[in-house]
Amino acid sequence: MLTAYWIRLKMNWLKKGLKKAKDQISGQIKNIFSGGGKIAPEDLDSIEEILLSADLGPSTVIPLIDHLRDNSPKGIEYNELLSYLEKEIESLFQQDRKSLIQNSAGPTVIMMVGVNGTGKTTTVAKLAQYYKQQGKSVMLASCDTFRAAATDQLQVWADRLGIEAIQQGAGADPAAVAFDALKAALSRGTDVLICDTAGRLHNKSNLMEELKKISRVLGKELEGAPHETLLVLDAVTGQNGFIQAEQFHKELNLSGVIVSKLDGTAKAGVVVSIEKDLQIPVKFVGVGESIDDFALFSPKEFVKELLEV
Repeated sequence: MLTAYWIRLKMNWLKKGLKKAKDQISGQIKNIFSGGGKIAPEDLDSIEEILLSADLGPSTVIPLIDHLRDNSPKGIEYNELLSYLEKEIESLFQQDRKSLIQNSAGPTVIMMVGVNGTGKTTTVAKLAQYYKQQGKSVMLASCDTFRAAATDQLQVWADRLGIEAIQQGAGADPAAVAFDALKAALSRGTDVLICDTAGRLHNKSNLMEELKKISRVLGKELEGAPHETLLVLDAVTGQNGFIQAEQFHKELNLSGVIVSKLDGTAKAGVVVSIEKDLQIPVKFVGVGESIDDFALFSPKEFVKELLEV
């Protein structure tokens, strides 16, 4: 009973979070069919524009529309079109989806990266809450030593969640903080260590080197660490977010993406572009400011809600 309630709650949460994107796609498509019947092949240009404006990306949209032009010479009905889009877009996501790595030989170490303003530190707290709900012990590492406010913010979240945050003074070596936190997690038998790093512009090579140093230090102390390197991406940035993901992946070999602020944009299609073109799995999505506005990403549920099929 509790499980069924939780599932209904999350589905309602996803529906609300994708409202802007749904209005952009299925809402505008529905307007095109307002006169009833089928739309002619030449009207598919309008469908193409709608999908592109939702940031699904040209490499996704153009083949979809070309297929419809070639195979629907007598036009296509509304339900038929949405069913086709649902099936084809869902197929673009990675089918062999891997869950978060669990390190059975010690703490699971997660390194969180992203540019300033993406909601990264809040997402760290949401991820910590996610693990706590599974009965895991969690520790945070404040590796953003560039901004004192970042350390303070992380400590506030740690206090709210009743977990420990390892930190040093402003200006400390972020890799040293990560090292100290991992040592502490090992000695305390902590299940999960989440390292919050400084917000970095994806085109600043010296700052990328700092992130790579953190990763190396973690790997030397514990084999396989960091077990997950997750990029927090602000959905509102659309295709600029795609560029961020591309560069971070090139430098750090991301294991996944967490898309934040999905409720604030009509450009949710960038989620599809990241999976299809970069082959990086989207592992979580977040909508809203609440600590519980966060869930594992399901392509099937995402596409269904997006297209309202």
